[in-house]
Amino acid sequence: MLRVAVESAAGLPKKKLGSPDPTASVVFKDEKKKTKPVNSEVNPVWNETLEFDLKGVPLDSSSYIDVIVKDHETLGKDKLIGSAKVSLKDFASSQIKSLPVKNLALVDENGKNIGVTGGEEGDVTDGGGQGAVTSPGEPGQKLRPRTRKRHNLANKPQDFQIRVRVIEGRQLTGNNIKPVVKVHVCGETHRTRIRKGNNPYFDEIFFFNINMLPSELFDEVISFRVYNSNSFRADCLMGEFKLDIGYIYDEPAHCIMKKWILLNDPDDSSSGAKGYLKVSMFVLGTGDEPPEQDNDKDDVESNLLLPAGVALRWVTLKLKVFRAEDIPQMDDSITQTLKAAFGGQENKKNLVDPFVEAWFAGKKLCTQIIEKNANPEWNQQLSLQVKFPSMCERIRLTVFDWDRISGNDAIGTTYLDLTKVASSGGETEETENSEMGFLPAFGPCYINLYGSPREFSGLSDPYEDLNLGKGEGVAYRGRILVELSTKLDGKADKSVEEISSDDILVVQKYQRRRKYCLCAVFHSATMIQEPGEPIQFEVSIGNYGNKNDLTCKPLASTTQYSCAVFDGNNYYYLPWADTKPVIAIMSFWEDISHRLDSLNIILYISNRLQTNLSVLKSAVQSKATDERLVEIWLKLMNQLMEDISSVKIPDLEGKPNLTALDIQMKLLRDSALKNIMKGAKHLFEEATDVKKCLSIIEGWLDKLKQLAEESQISMPDVIIWMLRGEKRVVYTRIPAHQVLYSSYSEQACGQYCGKTQTVFMKYPMDNKKGLKIPVQLRVNMWLGLATEEKKFNHYAEGMFNVFAELYENQAQVLGKWGTTGLLNRSKFSDVTGKVKLKQEYFLPPVGWEWEGDWGVDPEKTLLTEADAGHTEFVDEVYENETRLPGGEWKLAAEPYTDVNGEKVQGPTEIECPPGWKWEDNWTFDGNRAVDEKGWEYGVTIPPDDKPKSWVATEKMYHIHRRRRMIRPRKRIPGAKTADTGDAEGWEYSSLIGWKFHRQQRSSDTFRRRRWRRKMTPADRVGASAIFKLEGALGVDMESKSDEKGNKAEASVKQFGANTPTVSCTYDQSNAYHLRVYVYQARNLTSLDKDSFSDPYVHVSFLRHSQTTETVRSTLNPSWDQTLIFKNVEIYGDPQSLAQNPPVVVMEIFDSDQVGKDEMLGRSTCVPLVKLTSGMDGSPKLLWEPVIHKNAPAGEVLVAAELILKTKGNDTELPLVPPKRGEKLYMVPQGVRPVVQLTAIEVLAWGLRNMKTYQLAPVTSPILVVECGEERVQTAVIKNMKKCPNFPGNVLLLKVLLPKEEMYTPPIVLKVIDHRPFGRKPVVGQCTISSLEEFRCDPYATIAEVAMSSKVALMAASPRDLHVNIDDGRQHLLEAQLYHEHETIHFVITLQEKETVDWWSKFYASVGESEKCRPYLDKGYDTLEVYDHELESVKQFMGLTDFCNTFKLHRGKNESDDDDPAVVGEIKGSFKMYPLPDDPGVPPPPRQFIELPDSISQECVVRIYVVQAIDMQPKDNNGKCDPYIKISLGKKSVDDRDNYVPYTLNPVFGRMFEITCFLPQDKDLKIAVYDFDLLSRDEKVGETVIDLENRLLSRFGSYCGLAQTYCISGTNQWRDQLKPSQILEQLARWKGLSPPRSEDNGNTLSFGGRLYCLSDFEANKEIHEHLGPPSERIALHVLRTQGLVPEHVETRTLYSSFQPTLPQGKLQMWVDIFPKRLGPPGTPFDISPRKAKK
Repeated sequence: MLRVAVESAAGLPKKKLGSPDPTASVVFKDEKKKTKPVNSEVNPVWNETLEFDLKGVPLDSSSYIDVIVKDHETLGKDKLIGSAKVSLKDFASSQIKSLPVKNLALVDENGKNIGVTGGEEGDVTDGGGQGAVTSPGEPGQKLRPRTRKRHNLANKPQDFQIRVRVIEGRQLTGNNIKPVVKVHVCGETHRTRIRKGNNPYFDEIFFFNINMLPSELFDEVISFRVYNSNSFRADCLMGEFKLDIGYIYDEPAHCIMKKWILLNDPDDSSSGAKGYLKVSMFVLGTGDEPPEQDNDKDDVESNLLLPAGVALRWVTLKLKVFRAEDIPQMDDSITQTLKAAFGGQENKKNLVDPFVEAWFAGKKLCTQIIEKNANPEWNQQLSLQVKFPSMCERIRLTVFDWDRISGNDAIGTTYLDLTKVASSGGETEETENSEMGFLPAFGPCYINLYGSPREFSGLSDPYEDLNLGKGEGVAYRGRILVELSTKLDGKADKSVEEISSDDILVVQKYQRRRKYCLCAVFHSATMIQEPGEPIQFEVSIGNYGNKNDLTCKPLASTTQYSCAVFDGNNYYYLPWADTKPVIAIMSFWEDISHRLDSLNIILYISNRLQTNLSVLKSAVQSKATDERLVEIWLKLMNQLMEDISSVKIPDLEGKPNLTALDIQMKLLRDSALKNIMKGAKHLFEEATDVKKCLSIIEGWLDKLKQLAEESQISMPDVIIWMLRGEKRVVYTRIPAHQVLYSSYSEQACGQYCGKTQTVFMKYPMDNKKGLKIPVQLRVNMWLGLATEEKKFNHYAEGMFNVFAELYENQAQVLGKWGTTGLLNRSKFSDVTGKVKLKQEYFLPPVGWEWEGDWGVDPEKTLLTEADAGHTEFVDEVYENETRLPGGEWKLAAEPYTDVNGEKVQGPTEIECPPGWKWEDNWTFDGNRAVDEKGWEYGVTIPPDDKPKSWVATEKMYHIHRRRRMIRPRKRIPGAKTADTGDAEGWEYSSLIGWKFHRQQRSSDTFRRRRWRRKMTPADRVGASAIFKLEGALGVDMESKSDEKGNKAEASVKQFGANTPTVSCTYDQSNAYHLRVYVYQARNLTSLDKDSFSDPYVHVSFLRHSQTTETVRSTLNPSWDQTLIFKNVEIYGDPQSLAQNPPVVVMEIFDSDQVGKDEMLGRSTCVPLVKLTSGMDGSPKLLWEPVIHKNAPAGEVLVAAELILKTKGNDTELPLVPPKRGEKLYMVPQGVRPVVQLTAIEVLAWGLRNMKTYQLAPVTSPILVVECGEERVQTAVIKNMKKCPNFPGNVLLLKVLLPKEEMYTPPIVLKVIDHRPFGRKPVVGQCTISSLEEFRCDPYATIAEVAMSSKVALMAASPRDLHVNIDDGRQHLLEAQLYHEHETIHFVITLQEKETVDWWSKFYASVGESEKCRPYLDKGYDTLEVYDHELESVKQFMGLTDFCNTFKLHRGKNESDDDDPAVVGEIKGSFKMYPLPDDPGVPPPPRQFIELPDSISQECVVRIYVVQAIDMQPKDNNGKCDPYIKISLGKKSVDDRDNYVPYTLNPVFGRMFEITCFLPQDKDLKIAVYDFDLLSRDEKVGETVIDLENRLLSRFGSYCGLAQTYCISGTNQWRDQLKPSQILEQLARWKGLSPPRSEDNGNTLSFGGRLYCLSDFEANKEIHEHLGPPSERIALHVLRTQGLVPEHVETRTLYSSFQPTLPQGKLQMWVDIFPKRLGPPGTPFDISPRKAKK
């Protein structure tokens, strides 16, 4: 920012009348700002500040400002008084930041001095004045205090609202990261949702409401931190940015709108950019209006806010734009001169005025405009000045067509990705020349533009966005020749300058062309959605082959028209049979073979690696044996090493078209391949575990894929269009290098060169993202240099034929056929009937000659009867009647018509075709919008002679009515249909149009027949002769000479239609037998609102398709179906088919009763091909991914095999699979997984934390468990509030489950609520996909079932309980007996309190002996201190031994983000075990028996919080003032008064006692907060304990067992039950006889063993606090049973803002005592030790 303060002027000259009204203006770089005028004053004082935005460009030494003083006139122009110039070069040398200028002399227009302006002051801050910014030009800037806008705020605490909008991030560092942004303002933190990838889009707004003093607020800081939520390590902070709030408040409107902030590493400010974040922030005080959202300009550099200390560097990108070619027509010819409009010779194709715009980081530069030229030469150099490291990764190049009147139209857009044409050099580690980086460089090389179709129309283009680079361009739109180089520093003198003629000469050699030949053979076009007009395919590369483009010679680039035929099930296909259409195109391009060869070689290596890697992954997934894994792994490693060592990237010596980038890329690729080779050798020798290698190999694959990016591809993509009639419908783009032939090596040929590939075509700008496949093509392409065309003969199969064709047309007039009634048709024409032709005018192209004479040859594929392919068909006829308004209905002039009103035969004349039989008589169709007699009524509006719309009710004014008559017929199986047609080859039609049929009908008025004449090459043999078919077949020149037309144009028009047709005939076709095994699918997306779908599969293979049955309401359907395709006819060599078989396409649909079936996703599978009957091995079922709108949508388990049938021999086919029902085949043995009858026992315990569903709470839910085909459900929970457990807890499912884990279906849990009016919505569901952990051995031990004794007592009857309650008195008696003198006992206790406390015990346990000396000597208890959560102790199994917790999710996730909504939890568990196959054998014992009562009970919970360790600091001094806050259910305890000041390791020593009801209040949350006097207290972190698991676990985790049984002292027994009672329960649960104590309690027999007290207490101190021996020995025995001991656990604190990062640790423990078992013992006193005075 440049600020100029204009203060005053003195001694201005007077005017003739009075004094002047002076105003001062300052001009800087064509920008002018002026002050207000001062009325009649010769010594004016202005005191105004004018600001100029420097737009991020620093001042250079030639910068200056002009100061102009004028006399302000209300009317007319201001008069100049004087002016002066101020140089700013002192700023440029950057020594100073402000420059006062005093007594500046003003000069009038004649150069005389007049008066002076007083003190001007300029002052500069960088790019928008953002505080202490240093950029290399200007070190050390001071932040000036800016207090312009704050004076009006009263200095008292007031309300502010700070709004922060986080829009998007760019270039965040790291691989597959999941970033989340946290915004921290004044002690509040908000986080965004988690997103994926390095350029995430958030667009979330956060509100911070604050009440504080303005002066304090403006010193607060907003901090943005970006974290990687994927990472568990502490380094997941990716970058941060801080900004003080006062800075924002000082900006205009108190806001910063859509600025990019640069993130850096807070610890290392010199480390450079860690990514960028686009944010808006505003501070609203009382009464402020939020600012308007302005439009989104993506200018990054001038909107960049930098943290202090990150340096940006100036770089000049020099882009030379030489020329362009093939720019399409963009303007109407109407705008041409009058002469042209009246048929002058003006050239049509040059109707375009192109210029190039280069855009980078918000800067735009344009070349000059060249008018009326489709091949312009600009020869200009654009110099873009940018700062690096830059936010922007790509330079956008757009070619525009300049328009005088309307806006400029984009012709095409392309991007130069700087990351692909530069390298930072850090990527290639461990090489001797590790400085491998290079600056962006490119070309000279052509870049191709793609966009909307080229055909020009005066109407607006629906695909206009494609030309702006949004979406995939669908057509070639020309190309531009550019070169990019980078200069590190130094200014460019001009941003646009002419290129010197030397450079233009140099670039000439990059434009040398060579001739290429492209041939494509279309094998099949299938899966067409609906029939319609005839279909034609057009193949083009660049402009060559585009049939509507008149600039190239016409080529045989389109297939013949053919009509689609129904495949009998669902789709349509083109009936090409044994005559496959062929196209041949000649084109001219630069020879960049060295580039494409190396690209193809790297793709070859990476494709092989990819294939092997996926085999290895699926082997790991299906748990293959180690030997098998090692075998696959060895194959992978050997192939990779062999590929890298044997297949060399071609040398660049002496190659044409070399650029700087080529040489750098070769170095980069060589060194990267060397590194991979080195790594592979190392791994080969060192590796031990195959699974651990996977990630390393995946890393290599990623690296190879990066190397396989080539930006300098000047050869355009091959584009295939499908045309319906004349209209372009769908397209596909195939990169030329994929089909390019190379003589360098076999690996350097494109992966589909000369191979048949399957292509799914797509709609232009498909909003549905590939939801439907418009057509699936099998096409074989070969592209090579014309000098190598002979090589094509190796690849070609079949016989190539070339024909010239024309049609003879006749019409019927008065019952006679002739040419009189043809109206505007010619006697002979092309297939469309629009172009007049004659046999005599056909001349074969050069090098070809006629073979034979013209003959009639009907085209079969254009004649489709409507019933082709159908087995059932309905004939329809409309009966029409008319009347005068209000008159009688009479038969219409043409009583019988089709639906469009064209005349047809009447119902009585229609005969049943041969091969069909009628099903019914003619009836009226009443299932439409008609009245009860079947009529519908309409009004004709002139000039139409038929109504446009029909209604079902008759009104007076209706003058036309019709009804539909239908009659169904069925094909007779096995009967031959008549295929005779007309003897003379005529085809008939009722009017001149597309629909022709073979049999003449009475309504036909038009007929035609096709004549063809074959051509052969004169001198060459082999298929490559077709490449000589350039040009057309001679031209009829006299046709249009009578019109005032343009002869040349007419001829061009004709010979486009007149290219010869090429086809390829196969003499032999092979019959194959295909079987597709569709077993099951999992995790499909749910489209129905009840969270489920009704899926079925359409399976299609070439022109055959079949459909499976529908499985109702499931996302994991099991179809178990074999689809058999009996005779699949495929032409061509079986061997080549085996290498590259057609794919089987499976489309999964959701069947809907109402409306159309919705697509759930699509998957493909490659069949296993068996060419000999001897080939054994059945295909293996594999999980194939299902894709829906380009996103994964589940998996389907399928396999397919394709078997070659030898002639007339059906016996060798595999056996027919078993049937299910009438028609369905199941998946046969050998393919289907081996199943085992398995029992799944389900313990459904209860639901927790259920969220509301459709705003109402879930009140009476049931749980449904599904697995495989089976399902069971629980009873209804009556009252969720009172007790959220299920009434009947154990369910049993018997399912046939596969033995292989890979095939097991998931267990699906659905929670269904019962709502009023019988609605039963699914309120939550959970899919458990891995069942491995639940498998168990049912006979292992019955004892495992034992639950904890506490639980046993809950299940026991109440009369046992009241005995226990009396135990309190018993205690005292025992104590008195044991110590005869109560008084001594009491005194001892008091003395001991002084020396021994609970902390002595704690320190003794952790081994800090100096803090607990007297304690250890007395031989008292110690406790177990776990350095992690009790749940993570191995032997306690996470305390989920009784039940696990599963999260429930809702069905259809509307917004596709990564945070799926958790709507509740379900407590439960599963046990799976195989059942015996023999029904006679008794089943294994049940696993879930003797469960505790599932009722709600009141408990006392004691929480002991000992101390916290290593907490995250929250205050600026790096410390914290922590206190504890506990919440349980609706209760919470806030211990704020007892905060521990200034520490990160506070000793709390607090015990909290809370009562609660379990299981409702199961989640105990213990949080640590930071006490702050002024601002809000901040949460440091919290930990959550599931109390229900603690209470139910059989490990006794509700209260740990002490080491000794003391009835007094610091270690007094604190459980409700005595050890002997606990031991009794344990025995009962383990199914053992109760323990018996003998010898006055000194010995005890339990579980078949005898225990002696003396064994346990052999060398222990016997002190006075111990209880009676019978209890002591019971306790010693209990401690051998693996129960939870008395302990302190260390729990990690987590914060919701950084869910994966530990915020510190808390040492604590919890005791739980159910109230019905009586009062608990006295609690421990763990208050911290006080210092002695």
